[in-house]
Amino acid sequence: MLIPIDEFARRLAEIPAAQFTGEAVLAFLVETRVDPLSLEPYLYFSSEHYTRNLIQRTELYELIAICWEVGQRSAIHNHRDQSCWMAVPYGKLQVHNFKLVRKDPSSGTCELASSDHFIMEPGSPQAVDPDEPIHQVVNPSSFSSRSVSLHIYSRPFDTCEVYDLKANHYQDVKLVNTSEYGVLVTREQIQRVLLPLAAE
Repeated sequence: MLIPIDEFARRLAEIPAAQFTGEAVLAFLVETRVDPLSLEPYLYFSSEHYTRNLIQRTELYELIAICWEVGQRSAIHNHRDQSCWMAVPYGKLQVHNFKLVRKDPSSGTCELASSDHFIMEPGSPQAVDPDEPIHQVVNPSSFSSRSVSLHIYSRPFDTCEVYDLKANHYQDVKLVNTSEYGVLVTREQIQRVLLPLAAE
């Protein structure tokens, strides 16, 4: 059964902090699927890059919808040692994980090794592995569809490390939301779209 995003957020907020663990939140995502049409007030797409759209933020977690045009991808990044869970209400995405082989904070250099990858689609939420938190999310052109992913981060964070495989370099990057609570916070050319009526 699909539920509206507002109901999803309300139920998420009811999970006690002591139970806000990997198993509990992942089980919640498996059992509680969002109706993609209810996300429309929060969805903004950009032809330039994926967009981050804040839906809910508390001291314990934040809930963000990320919109992906065909062919868009994130940088290879981490989550500041915070927990992360992901679900895809619409479309599908590929997640590629990496192992950190070497890291030198004094020079900003690093070495990564490709680990595993998997596909996320409706009904198959995933948790970021705390032992291998470095990853990249991709909406390959071969998927031929826009995609929307929901991300729960606990606790919220405002920066992350981004890794350059070719240069063997990493740096801190500030995270910027495209919209917050349905209101644009950037001046970019952003397109608001309605999803097809047929949810996957």
